[in-house]
Amino acid sequence: MDIAILIFDNLTALDAIGPYEVLAAIPGATVTFVGETRGIKRTHHNGSLGLNADRAITEVTRADILVVPGGYGEEQVRANPAMLEWVRAIHATTQWTTSVCTGALVLGAAGILDGLEATTHWAAREQLRQFGATPVTRRIVEQGKVITAAGVSAGIDMALYLTRRLAGDDVAHAIQIVIEYDPQPPFDGVFEHAPAPVIGLLRKMAARRMEMSR
Repeated sequence: MDIAILIFDNLTALDAIGPYEVLAAIPGATVTFVGETRGIKRTHHNGSLGLNADRAITEVTRADILVVPGGYGEEQVRANPAMLEWVRAIHATTQWTTSVCTGALVLGAAGILDGLEATTHWAAREQLRQFGATPVTRRIVEQGKVITAAGVSAGIDMALYLTRRLAGDDVAHAIQIVIEYDPQPPFDGVFEHAPAPVIGLLRKMAARRMEMSR
């Protein structure tokens, strides 16, 4: 099973690495990080972390699974016709096409979400409408062979969900235990459930990050 994870500068690291840790453990799976060009792609946190694209998009013509992460760099991906054409071409070959966080906006810009329900990070959810998608608040949304996941950490949930579909309960459960994924966070992580002071802080943080990304 060939799994392609698209990476690009200013991506969110966990969007790609979370699914990687799960999907790479599926027996028989081969995971390849793919970029517009080969080489290191830097994350949006001051570029302090780099992920290596072992293949360029011109070198990968098919995949059984496509994973598109998010991050501020997705805006540049959406503005790049060659990248969008590659996403469309790979989607035509996949068994499953998936996104994490604002990676859903890339799928939308490629025309893959038109007429479908989809999810993404809470701060970008309404943007899905411009691509003909219906935004929903579920953590994982499956529509045919397209699976979208909500923000950042939801990529781990999506990958375990997909592993269950591909390899069964036992394998998925075993992988979950291998990575010791048993979340017990101190707070409710749903935006809509947050108290007013936290909502205000979140909006300021989102605005600051958007300004830094420009």
